[in-house]
Amino acid sequence: MSAPISIQPQPTWSEEDRARADHYALLARLFHTAPDAALLDALVQAGRSLGGTGGEDEGALPQAWAALAAAASSLPLQAVRDEFDALFVSVSKPVVMMNGSWYITGFLQEEPLAELREDLLELGLGRRQGVTETEDHISALAEVMRHLVLTGPDEAGLLRQQHFFGRHIAPWYADFAAALAKAPGAGFYAKVGALLLAFMDIEREAFDMLEASAQ
Repeated sequence: MSAPISIQPQPTWSEEDRARADHYALLARLFHTAPDAALLDALVQAGRSLGGTGGEDEGALPQAWAALAAAASSLPLQAVRDEFDALFVSVSKPVVMMNGSWYITGFLQEEPLAELREDLLELGLGRRQGVTETEDHISALAEVMRHLVLTGPDEAGLLRQQHFFGRHIAPWYADFAAALAKAPGAGFYAKVGALLLAFMDIEREAFDMLEASAQ
């Protein structure tokens, strides 16, 4: 569950759905492994169209894109790769944990992971062979959301997205972004965390509005 799912485009997808799916795919990729040169170049290019210009009236997402693109253009590739390893790779406890159970309960392999596995089973999804990360890894969760966006553009699909996001991402994504923001040595990935926070905030607000309209 740690690599983006390959799904053929459907004519029913809106531009908004495509953009949401692309953001989830990017976050899944960036938190699965360190970026390569091609991805850093792609971030710079994306920042030119999605990034803000620094105006006070700009939203958090364009600002986050501009900051991430600037970091991608200014930092050497090896420095970014070294940062990934320093933050997330460890034989014991990493500097920054990327698992939902940790932020919700303070421990790994706890009840939130069991609940997640039940929901994934209902969705017909499972852990891929050879993947070492548990299903509550942020990369895997972002991949599931991308899958749900692209396979459920209708009302029922939107409700599945709302349920999964509200149960397995909303409770902890802000704490994860905060951990990245204050982590020693976090430069590039602090910007990735800011992009995650800005995008997930938009998702949460949209799902909150959906829930309110249904009441």
